[in-house]
Amino acid sequence: MSSLFADHLSAVLWAGALLGLGYGMIAQWSRFCLLRGLVHRWQQNDGRRLRAFALAMAVALIASQGLAWYSGIDLQRTPYHPNGLPVIALILGGLLFGYGMTLANACGARSLVLLGTGNLRSLLVLLVLGISAYMAMSGVLAGFRLWLEDLYRLSLPATDLTVLTSPLGLDPPTGRLVIASLLSLVLLVWVVSSQALRSSPRDWLGGLVIGLMVAAGWWITGVLGADDFDPVRLASLTFVAPIGDGLQYLMLSTGTSLRFGVSVVAGVVIGSLLMALLTREFRWQSFNGPDHTGRAITGGIMMGVGGILSVGCTLGQGLSGFSTLAISSVLVLAGIVGGARLAVRVSGPDTP
Repeated sequence: MSSLFADHLSAVLWAGALLGLGYGMIAQWSRFCLLRGLVHRWQQNDGRRLRAFALAMAVALIASQGLAWYSGIDLQRTPYHPNGLPVIALILGGLLFGYGMTLANACGARSLVLLGTGNLRSLLVLLVLGISAYMAMSGVLAGFRLWLEDLYRLSLPATDLTVLTSPLGLDPPTGRLVIASLLSLVLLVWVVSSQALRSSPRDWLGGLVIGLMVAAGWWITGVLGADDFDPVRLASLTFVAPIGDGLQYLMLSTGTSLRFGVSVVAGVVIGSLLMALLTREFRWQSFNGPDHTGRAITGGIMMGVGGILSVGCTLGQGLSGFSTLAISSVLVLAGIVGGARLAVRVSGPDTP
């Protein structure tokens, strides 16, 4: 380690950039996207991309729980496990994020990938999302966020799904093993039951690799970034606060330090750009008119604020948080799907 990097922080940053690079390339190649999966299922009865996302959930859960058992990483130390569950803030945040990503035609992660292909619409979405996220984290909306979080907090015996197994007398580690096994089995059975997905390597391979990347994120920050005096904050793939952090770093790099999430964000854009160039899919794209622009701006605001309220996005809560068996992730993912469904019915998907 010491022969390759100056310290463990440098190792984490470089590894994060490589993780983002890999994600950008595979997500661009496979078109991995929860929103597209939902819209295709609802409007075209095509569930391949939705099942690909479910495959990523199952793989992320199995790999992350296996990593935690083997390495001793405590996945309960992540932001997805608050002591008092801010139920209203989580569900409302999920609804806002789901509605916003439908208006903007992409979540934060997908917008980063699209930016690498020359999509200027995504650039505007990302700028608005990042600014809105910081407004909710520490800006003019921070007071409102804190009020919502304190409006109702649910106290439970555990912050993860072991609340379902503790009445059976199972200790937390055993409970996590049982629940992770059952959930992953259910998801995998549903995934492999689709002939359409089995015959589409682009979809199932994308879901498989991205699921493994979630566990890789935990390994980078939890094992590679472990240090007795200056440990790296435990994190994996998530793209709301890191987009805001990235904008801040671009403006204040001489006065702030580079973080794991920012290096991942940069890697995603570069990886997507490389894949788009290799496959000759890079082309400049812009808006069709004022209405299109307005949807993108509104969607970016809703995703930025909603993503901070819900402590994550489609990947942050839907994959990374879910891989820790967090109760908050179940609530947020339900909210995101509900918000997207409502947006499709009220406004229709943005398909310029």
